[in-house]
Amino acid sequence: MSTRYRAFVIDRQDDRITREVVLRETSDLPEGEVTIRVAWSSVNYKDGLATLAKGGVARRYPLVPGIDLAGTVTESRDPRFVEGDEVLVTGFETGVAHDGGFAELARVKADWVVKRPAGLSAEEAMAFGTAGFTAALSVRRLEENGLKPDQGPVLVTGATGGVGSHAVAMLAGLGYEVHAGTGKADAADYLKSLGAAAIVDRQTLATAGKPVDSQLWAAVVDPVGGATLARALSTTRYGGSVAVSGLTGGVKVETTVLPFILRGVNLLGIDSVYCPMAPRMALWDRMAGDLKHAHLTGALVHKIGLSGLDAALARILAGGMTGRALLDLSAD
Repeated sequence: MSTRYRAFVIDRQDDRITREVVLRETSDLPEGEVTIRVAWSSVNYKDGLATLAKGGVARRYPLVPGIDLAGTVTESRDPRFVEGDEVLVTGFETGVAHDGGFAELARVKADWVVKRPAGLSAEEAMAFGTAGFTAALSVRRLEENGLKPDQGPVLVTGATGGVGSHAVAMLAGLGYEVHAGTGKADAADYLKSLGAAAIVDRQTLATAGKPVDSQLWAAVVDPVGGATLARALSTTRYGGSVAVSGLTGGVKVETTVLPFILRGVNLLGIDSVYCPMAPRMALWDRMAGDLKHAHLTGALVHKIGLSGLDAALARILAGGMTGRALLDLSAD
């Protein structure tokens, strides 16, 4: 194995974050039992926050961001993994407190590593990544709380983002009537190509109404939060559920207890970071099965190399990302 590898590294100088692609030595790799030759990673909103001085995400510097990675084991000090194993890592401390996937090599704790299901290529696994895993976890939790396709439309907010795009495609593939919320006027064709039956304007979804308003949705997948979550709670049908996983619309939610005590609405918190390993592996297997959809290539994704990371991170922070940006570590 070569002793040198390329990495996208952020560092902090006072209140300024520097970002550059550098050559590192394998001696720079962090502690961990499993070393991985990274083939693919992906760009997430959390990765963008890690590059901001006040993003509240990065817990140490210097840091290699990238909360997702997929590749091949080159060395292992844990008997669960051997050289040549095809693996993926999402969540835990990766790319936040521990060097992540924006590098040709990564070393991580064995307890974070998932053997890649045979039904997914490394590229497809990263087309999913944390965004797809979060969407799948949201769908599973909604189903566990009784959701079935014949109960009515399911709303997906922030539908052009990574979580939203995958949720639209997964739910449509399972036979649900999906209504996709977006503020992008030119996104209708894209969302309908993923399986959305209707498009809902973001402003409508973020405008306050009555504490309990018209019953519109059998369930909601919400990666937005803020005012959008409050509106979703007030318009979910009796006994329905709202799965919330994000904060792009803000962390504060002004609501009342009325949706919960008058309609029995369930608010489901979705945490993809510390999801235990047993359900995590089971869900990845399902993502290679009935939750795998036909849009892991094509309009949903676009590929970049390390040289394209800066632009992709800026775009996702500005809300301009549609679908998924995949980092190809063999590019450039």
